[in-house]
Amino acid sequence: MLKSFPRIALGALVAAAAMAAVPAHAGKTIDTIKQRGQLVCGVNTGLAGFSAADSQGNWSGLDVDYCKAVAAALLGDATKIKWVPLNAQQRFTALQSGEIDILSRNTTWTLTRDASLGLSFVGVTYYDGQGFMVPSKGKIKSAKQLKGATVCVQSGTTTEKNLTDYSRANNLNIKPVVFEKVEAATGAYFAGRCQAYTTDASGLASVRNKEAKNPADHMILPELISKEPLGPSVRRGDDELFAIARWVKFALLEAEEYGVNQANVDQMKTSADPVVQRLLGVSEDTGKLLGLDKDWAYRAIKAVGNYGEIFERNVGPKTPIGLPRGVNNLWNKGGLMYAPPVR
Repeated sequence: MLKSFPRIALGALVAAAAMAAVPAHAGKTIDTIKQRGQLVCGVNTGLAGFSAADSQGNWSGLDVDYCKAVAAALLGDATKIKWVPLNAQQRFTALQSGEIDILSRNTTWTLTRDASLGLSFVGVTYYDGQGFMVPSKGKIKSAKQLKGATVCVQSGTTTEKNLTDYSRANNLNIKPVVFEKVEAATGAYFAGRCQAYTTDASGLASVRNKEAKNPADHMILPELISKEPLGPSVRRGDDELFAIARWVKFALLEAEEYGVNQANVDQMKTSADPVVQRLLGVSEDTGKLLGLDKDWAYRAIKAVGNYGEIFERNVGPKTPIGLPRGVNNLWNKGGLMYAPPVR
């Protein structure tokens, strides 16, 4: 028995190596996407900085750029996308039913959603937290001063439950004024029907810039009352699409970490850095393990830039949204964004 052990071990190693070398096979969703020649991406009906359409129907935003990167990697063309605008109540049903291939709509990753809705979160594309917006000229300067206040909030969101939990935990007796559509909730706040409006802090900044007659008339209170890790998701069981969607996100982060951007990605193909060579498909073909070709990450970066570029272009300090990078910076710059190595 002892003499046969090395043979068994060697056989197991050979079998494992053979399995590791087998490229990913396209699943049903991937086949459908390729036959259709189009990725169907579910986005917000209109949240500036994340997903919003202009008067010509051109979509832009952080969530939009992520879908463009996936389309570039998978289909070779970032424009081969059908955009499906969805409200909070529609989004999960649209993914579950197959109406969309991927949901990229400022959606919080929670245990309940992850475990019970038949979907899988790809990762976090924006770390957020729930906050409050109030009139600047009012007496409220802290969320702890909202005792007995009326607060506009959208139904069918983590926001509504967080508000109730925060009110109960701090004995504030906050009175939620609930609306099905975000436009109704924000409209009621700006009309003075509520003393405050609550949603993710990034959403507050977007709404203040887009909808307030004078953004300076409204302030976002300093407290964040929850963790809201926002990210895209796919249907549970779509392992091939899940792997592609996840590693596209990681590739965009790794590109930023190693200085690869939209402008220099062609030049960086001649880089001597082994990490950059692998990322851009120069030294290794990592794409075959995802069912893609060797240029998958190169195309994604060429289409939208690295994660830092996506952030700065859509929601960063120099945009009307004006969000600081903060915890959404790379791990080696004090943030939470960290990608496993593309190798």
